Amino acid sequence: MDVSIIIVNYNTKRLLADCLNSIYEQTKDISFEVIVSDNGSKDGSIEMLKDNFPQVILIENNANLGFGAANNRGLAIAKGKYIFYLNSDTILLNNAVKIFFDYWENSPEKDSIGALGANLLNINKETIHSGGLFPDYKSDISGLTHNIYGFMKQFFFHTLFKKNLPEYKNEKSEKIIGQVDYITGADLFLKNDNFSYFDEDFFMYCEETYLQYKLSQENKKRILIDGVKIIHLEGQSAEKITTNLVHNEASFAAIQGKISRIMYFKKTGSSFISIFVLKLLTAILWLNPLIFKYTKNYIKYIFHPEKNKTQFY
Repeated sequence: MDVSIIIVNYNTKRLLADCLNSIYEQTKDISFEVIVSDNGSKDGSIEMLKDNFPQVILIENNANLGFGAANNRGLAIAKGKYIFYLNSDTILLNNAVKIFFDYWENSPEKDSIGALGANLLNINKETIHSGGLFPDYKSDISGLTHNIYGFMKQFFFHTLFKKNLPEYKNEKSEKIIGQVDYITGADLFLKNDNFSYFDEDFFMYCEETYLQYKLSQENKKRILIDGVKIIHLEGQSAEKITTNLVHNEASFAAIQGKISRIMYFKKTGSSFISIFVLKLLTAILWLNPLIFKYTKNYIKYIFHPEKNKTQFY
């Protein structure tokens, strides 16, 4: 078996069906299997898979284990030489799996490769965020300070003038070819070995970044390659509360991202003082009246991120 494609699903029945159809339509001249690790979906995903995709290997977790843990369940039974972690909200536009496989197999530096990825596209086929530099606590502290100030202005503006907050939109990104610190977890191609397992302390987000941080410690390269075409319907597999600015900080995805980044900095050896400042600023941000009703149940996880084992998103 050349490649095991592992997809985590949680209530994304329509998106998952589109993703699977694109895999079977586009993937040719390579042996592969598809493993769907389902985190307790209630939207008919299981029935859809059994009726329409009987060839898919289905793992029914019966609970939301989180992204990394669910992928690990798939990895534990994967038979492929390589692993392709793929989000359910993606659509393959070409023979991406074969392109990844051939690049690794034919590379003169194949033994030094740790992970491959592609420049992802939005629905308009514009390049979107696909990877970059490892998180930096100084940048996070700066960003949190900026957001606190911005939210204070927004709160008073909204309270005094009853104006709607501006809409939140995903920004386009520049195309990157070559080495990066990390590749996003939406399309992550790896060798099937012990370095492919996620740290299950992360419930959602930063688990792929930490996995690649560990690869960097082994001097394994993470590379965005050209030629692969994958649409990522970014954010559509996560809960959406609102389309305005509140979404930046109030959505479940944004909340989980903040908790996971604190976890990441702890695991990668940031100083006690820098982590304390991050926790404090995150708590101040989440106490803002505009988002407090969304964040109040998660404030405790700022200080104990390892206990964040939320069952629903």
